[in-house]
Amino acid sequence: MGLWLCALVLVLRGLWLQPSAAAPSFSIDYTGNSFLKDGVKFRYISGSIHYFRIPPAYWKDRLLKMYMSGLNAVQIYIPWNYHEPSPGVYNFDGDRNLEGFLDLAAQFDLLVILRPGPYICAEWEMGGLPSWLLANPNITLRTSDPDFLQAVDKWLSVLLPKIKPHLYINGGNIISVQVRPAQTKVENEYGSYYACDYDYLRHLVAVFRSYLGKKVVLFTTDGTKESELQCGTLNGLYTTVDFGPDENVTEAFEKQRIHEPNGPLVNSEYYTGWLDYWGELHSTKSAAEVARGLEKMLELGANVNMYMFQGGTNFGYWSGADYNNGIYNPITTSYDYDAPLSEAGDPTDKLYAIRTVIGKFQVLPAGPMPPPTPKFAYGYVSLPQCVALLDILGILSPSLPFYSSFPATFEALKQPSGFMLYRTFLPHDIQEPVVLSAPEDGIHDLAYILLNGVYKGTLERNRVNGINISGQLGDTLDLLVESMGHINFGANGSDFKGLVKNLTLGSNIVTDWLIYPLGIDKTVSHSWPPVAPLCHGTGPAFYTGFFTTLGIAQDSFVKFPGWNKGQIWINGFNLGRFWPARGPQQTLFVPGSLFSSSTINTVVVLELQNAPEKPRLLFLDRPLLNGTQTSTHKNQIKATPI
Repeated sequence: MGLWLCALVLVLRGLWLQPSAAAPSFSIDYTGNSFLKDGVKFRYISGSIHYFRIPPAYWKDRLLKMYMSGLNAVQIYIPWNYHEPSPGVYNFDGDRNLEGFLDLAAQFDLLVILRPGPYICAEWEMGGLPSWLLANPNITLRTSDPDFLQAVDKWLSVLLPKIKPHLYINGGNIISVQVRPAQTKVENEYGSYYACDYDYLRHLVAVFRSYLGKKVVLFTTDGTKESELQCGTLNGLYTTVDFGPDENVTEAFEKQRIHEPNGPLVNSEYYTGWLDYWGELHSTKSAAEVARGLEKMLELGANVNMYMFQGGTNFGYWSGADYNNGIYNPITTSYDYDAPLSEAGDPTDKLYAIRTVIGKFQVLPAGPMPPPTPKFAYGYVSLPQCVALLDILGILSPSLPFYSSFPATFEALKQPSGFMLYRTFLPHDIQEPVVLSAPEDGIHDLAYILLNGVYKGTLERNRVNGINISGQLGDTLDLLVESMGHINFGANGSDFKGLVKNLTLGSNIVTDWLIYPLGIDKTVSHSWPPVAPLCHGTGPAFYTGFFTTLGIAQDSFVKFPGWNKGQIWINGFNLGRFWPARGPQQTLFVPGSLFSSSTINTVVVLELQNAPEKPRLLFLDRPLLNGTQTSTHKNQIKATPI
């Protein structure tokens, strides 16, 4: 054997005998009361961010700012309904590119705590569950109902194989499922749900284990009430808690210790702010209070995820609603949350206060915090073109209307969100006004009433149940019904949309309905502006304007001077709901990525009640989130000056 060959054999033998690099690992050390990452004690300081509330053009900017704040992890939800808009139709492209977002986080060395649901809450439409589940009116959500489990299993069979390669133990950055660097959250805040179905939780655990393996850390998150923790926990899942800066840190973690005597202390949702409801004050939490609570937890060695670190925006129809004490509370388009990064992704005083606290416990990244994205006040934009919704009904609902003796729900007609028109005809002359009324909770959620195309008023869930009507035999009675979002938290049953109970006219039940599901988004995106007569008067109508940005495509905030309530699209993109007459939100965030700097921009507004005499919008360089009206009685709205 030649010398060179002997040398090669020795080299190869040496390589063979060298120990291989240890595989990545993430686990719970119950003796040391901590997590172990690659065998070393580890503590995460994390922040929640929702890729589905942020335009993809800004994902990198937001993640960089989180990294520069001193975070070593981010926590994200996966909304089922965002990725499976109809049964068996899946979308993981563009603004739904989940794996692309995970890869971006990895570029900044940010670990991921993943919360795949299937229910997520998150103040999101139906808590992330797809509304098409309600096409089966007898389904019982978030339980071991076989119909529900069948849909869940099919969804997870698509989602979890996408997740597995991104697990930390497989070389990715997800440490738990929740799921994070190897940890996962199975179902969100299940202890707050009425069903308390342990068979359902066990089923989810089995499914997650079958796809992701036995080494993944699975955990639950619930509030600190004992009733919540008892129902939301299960053997084999690590119990974590969530609480805000107003709670006693020591007492809150003592509640976790009842169920987890050993292991890391974890606050999975430390509330940096709070959500906003239409008609209530804009929620805020002081930077000093949030920083103080964070410091107390870090002094105890706890793992903390701040909810939210950036909130973002409920574009389109994606905002959900809470349901408490029999009252339906829809959530605003803005999900600013008074978070450390604003809705537009700008660092706030709260962020710098948090960063200072984190710097006391670990080394912060070198370099400056990235600046706010540029904002521009484009000024007034006129919307001179107007067309009544009823005049383009054939375009908005091109198929023939559905006939039904009694009202059918959105879900029965496969309308996931937005609007449907219910049409009937007066059965006889009505000389003296009589009340068109809905039973309590019979309108989900608002119904705009038109008689022969003339707007008469609005019925509103939990607030306004009746309106006076008079007319002649055969007059056309239209109800344009708007969904303000399926309930995401607190309901004991399914939240069907539309006319969910029979209406009465005087003492008679109204029958014989023609029902038009409306495809407004598709029409605005592809067939706009329509050829139709100019509109006049009040009621649901579309107003269109065109403008150029003079070569500038920067973030802005659109204000609605004199407008009442409706929806707005910019270049075909559904920006969201506006309701300045109710508040508190007065402006909507407009990402600069929506504007064209080289061509004409189109803006379309659907005003549902009363448009201003001179229809125009005002684009500002700052948000206005704190104008409001409060309700002193469920059937009476009273203005509160700002």
